Amino acid sequence: MAATVVRHLRAAGSPTAVEPLPRPVLRAVREDERPPVDPAEFRRVLGHFASGVTIVTARDAEGPAGFACQSFASLSLDPPLVAFMVARTSTTWPRIAEAGSFCVNVLGADQGGLCRSFAVSGADKFAGVEWEPAPVTGSPRLPGAPAWMDCVISAVHTGGDHLIVVGRVDALGAAEDGDPLLFHRGRFGRFSTP
Repeated sequence: MAATVVRHLRAAGSPTAVEPLPRPVLRAVREDERPPVDPAEFRRVLGHFASGVTIVTARDAEGPAGFACQSFASLSLDPPLVAFMVARTSTTWPRIAEAGSFCVNVLGADQGGLCRSFAVSGADKFAGVEWEPAPVTGSPRLPGAPAWMDCVISAVHTGGDHLIVVGRVDALGAAEDGDPLLFHRGRFGRFSTP
């Protein structure tokens, strides 16, 4: 899938930074070495890191597409860049890659249901969901999201079983108030101050 994305981005004239990594040296694990990390334990431990929740959206020839994403971060101020990580098995990612642009919708504390509907694979995620086009790319902007960033894909990197997508922010906005939706240890929550 990564090769398809790179070909598409190159054909669209977008710079890519996806270069194959050197093959790791393969060898047997010695008795005195710790075995690889158990995936369930990895997920459990990393679940202690609270994160915000977003919905990454795009619009291609088929219409709007999107998925729930908690692996989002700001990357650079100059130029303004953000990044999100997406599983290589995602069925939504190829549509976003084809569009070449996306909108990150940062979810508010009361939008857990919306997040759940965008986390389902294969469903019509936009059924009954209102949206408006973001000002630069036309990617779906979700009303009620406390913040949004309208972006163009600038690079895609490989990262194990995920892709690391870097986007240049061309427009953005935020509400003056509103609590964020948080994800911690497999549950949604909200930020509170003492």
